[in-house]
Amino acid sequence: MDHQIFQYFMNSSALLKRALDFEFLSAGEGQYLFEHVATPELMFVANEMRKFYRNDGKVTWIIDRNVNTTNACIANCKFCNFYRIPGHGEAYITTIDQYKKKIEETFRFGGEQLLLQGGHHPELGLIFYTNLFKELKGLYPRLKLHALGPPEVAHIAKLERKSHTYVLSALIDAGLDSLPGAGAEILSDRVRRLISNGKCSGLEWLEVMRAAHKLGITTSATMMFGHVETLEERFQHLVWLREVQNEKPKDAKGFLAFIPWTFQDVDTMLREIKGVHNHITGEEYIRMIAISRIMLPNVRNIQASWLTVGKEIAQICLQGGANDFGSIMIEENVVSAAGAPHRFTSKGMQDAIREAGFEPQLRNQQYEYIHLPEEVEQQIITY
Repeated sequence: MDHQIFQYFMNSSALLKRALDFEFLSAGEGQYLFEHVATPELMFVANEMRKFYRNDGKVTWIIDRNVNTTNACIANCKFCNFYRIPGHGEAYITTIDQYKKKIEETFRFGGEQLLLQGGHHPELGLIFYTNLFKELKGLYPRLKLHALGPPEVAHIAKLERKSHTYVLSALIDAGLDSLPGAGAEILSDRVRRLISNGKCSGLEWLEVMRAAHKLGITTSATMMFGHVETLEERFQHLVWLREVQNEKPKDAKGFLAFIPWTFQDVDTMLREIKGVHNHITGEEYIRMIAISRIMLPNVRNIQASWLTVGKEIAQICLQGGANDFGSIMIEENVVSAAGAPHRFTSKGMQDAIREAGFEPQLRNQQYEYIHLPEEVEQQIITY
């Protein structure tokens, strides 16, 4: 055997064995595997690691709805077609009557949760959000609020001149149930200056999550890739997430899930002005799912983003490290505005999971198994 080939084989085998032992690989080691190891090998190792956490033949999913508090935003993200500058004729703040209609519809579809997010409105501070949460929970006590995200928490903290912990504590008291991992994009500040200069820094994002974990808030983490980032920056992103997860208090769940998704480029400023296109293939997404499982051995759940890559690619990911199919997304406005065309009903979601060889299992945001209500309306509305 040629010495160079032998060395490659030995290096790859040693790294994959360490991954199977749930060791933390460095960013460089992960990148080496991503660049040199065949897709089936990465998928096999990632699938074996998945079995450590989920080996019951089930793939989880959830029924919830993405509702936006406001589309008025000063963050100026160059990948977002959803936002409007404050004062724009199309800018809005969602009313209580609109929330009531959306929540009651969600309950009829079998869901109990709002993924509640919005823009960085310069005039909506902590009192607005605490009053909103209290009113929604007063109207609907069983409603779960998976709400805001680190950039919004950081924005509110700046408006109020308060700490992240202070803001999060007030939101918990008002009814916050869990914190999404939104707005991570790529945590490198070089990237953030190019694509989302008005949003919190990568360090701030991580600090908000550290504060949330210390308060016992269940969170998730994300990565939007396929734009201006380098491979090195993708892997540093994963290492930073793993470090924060490793620091959490022992009794905290921390990052309960990781969701990587691809940049959607239709009509975005990144594409129209900067010429940045999404060139991520289906195979590269599958490889990123697998390497995410390998690089994040301390995160229990990896979600395949059917919304951005479609049903078939997401199904393959279930054989390569992913154990969750996410939400049917009764309503989703932000990613869809940049070209994500895919949709699921409850029946379609369960059928897709069965087609991939698994048993669909409804869950809540804590990844606890729950039963699907006997009578559930199928989502038939289009947004």
